[in-house]
Amino acid sequence: MRNWKDKLTSRKFWLALIGFVISIMVLFGYSEEEQTKTTALITATGTLIAYIVGEGITDATHRDDKDEK
Repeated sequence: MRNWKDKLTSRKFWLALIGFVISIMVLFGYSEEEQTKTTALITATGTLIAYIVGEGITDATHRDDKDEK
């Protein structure tokens, strides 16, 4: 079973989220401009979260390496 850390860094997860949100926006009649801005916001958020989690994993790995020496 994948943990949340893996899911938050998954491109498939973020694309599925964008697809879901945009589909709901189309259903409720939001303009194409609003949909584009929402896609940009979700993509930026996903990128930031993936970077933060990735750096945390890297830092933890380096810390573990230092502890073993």
